[in-house]
Amino acid sequence: MNRASVLVVGGGIGGLAAALAGARAGVPVQLFERNPAFAEVGAGIQLGPNVTRILHGWGLQKELEAVAAYPDQLVIRSADTAAVLGALRLGAQAKARYGAPYATVHRADLHGLLLQKVQATTDAALHLGQPITGFEQDETGVCLHHADGRQSSGALLVGADGLWSRVRQQLLGDGAPRLTGQQAYRAMLPQADLPAALRCQDVVVWLGAGLHVVQYPVRGGDWLNVVALVEDRAQHQNPGDRSGWDHAALGADLQQLLHGAAPALQALVQAVGGWRLWHLQVRNTVGSASQMAQGGVALLGDAAHPMLPYLAQGAGMAIEDAQTLGQALATAGATPKALAQYAQARWQRNARVQKRSLRNAWIFHATGPVRWGRDLAMRALGERLLDLPWLYGGPRN
Repeated sequence: MNRASVLVVGGGIGGLAAALAGARAGVPVQLFERNPAFAEVGAGIQLGPNVTRILHGWGLQKELEAVAAYPDQLVIRSADTAAVLGALRLGAQAKARYGAPYATVHRADLHGLLLQKVQATTDAALHLGQPITGFEQDETGVCLHHADGRQSSGALLVGADGLWSRVRQQLLGDGAPRLTGQQAYRAMLPQADLPAALRCQDVVVWLGAGLHVVQYPVRGGDWLNVVALVEDRAQHQNPGDRSGWDHAALGADLQQLLHGAAPALQALVQAVGGWRLWHLQVRNTVGSASQMAQGGVALLGDAAHPMLPYLAQGAGMAIEDAQTLGQALATAGATPKALAQYAQARWQRNARVQKRSLRNAWIFHATGPVRWGRDLAMRALGERLLDLPWLYGGPRN
């Protein structure tokens, strides 16, 4: 194997984005995915202009337009009364202000278009069914150890292997992620199967006490993604296995939690035929560049800074990471200096997004006076409160 190559562990959105960015920088990339086939769970993703701007720059604008939806607005509603609390114009307004659109997409569709782009790149090689057990690094490069006893050598290693990253475990040794006490019910269904009153082409967020529900279109608007985030009241009584992203869920449990909610919201939840469950887990906010790169090894995406979904930037920050990594490789080559530049450029922005996501979790699920004050501020400030120029306008490296 080429010693000047970059080894990427993980074939999810972050890993494929890293492979594509590295190849675009002219650096050979070897990507290793533990599963025997590429696959993504059936979930939606929101892509702010900060992310679509990067994808367009990678030559993926037409491919994205073929699979994404482009909502005209973000609407915040009361889960109790359905009253509109605030709204943010997206569509043409987002494109005019930030130079790129706000899109919503099926996770598998985004993964698929990145995969096709990587497969068409001669500087990137993909290896399936390759779980890794660890790595070694010295002044000559990095050696990756595979579960079958083989080894792969390269100049650098990028761990993009998710929340339970084995690369992170060895590099930082900070243990397992911890439960947040929140869980997400996820569903996706054809809009044609819904009554006309329940079909939706906007991003709609329903805020309730101790929970909120998000809905938005994907697959060109033909499908509707629905996510309900609630407090996990049973985690201490029956902890069970809460790892992974895809557990079976009972719609009746969610309907009970939404008892007394606005009829339109209850009707939407009742229209869903089947739910999947994700127990939200988190790590400490990234606190320094050394937590994202050490020597010839770096972390990217959820392996470096897992995001709670309350700012809709998990995939976005992984793609931003990949863009910055590619820029560093282009200027410094496949060297530890490139990884140091990458980590220094990224850690503070990632930390800010992590902190804002945690803050939003508290705000979205607020009760009592805090909830009353939140609703009042949203009605008074509207778009000024919901727009995030610091997020959607950057990075412009």
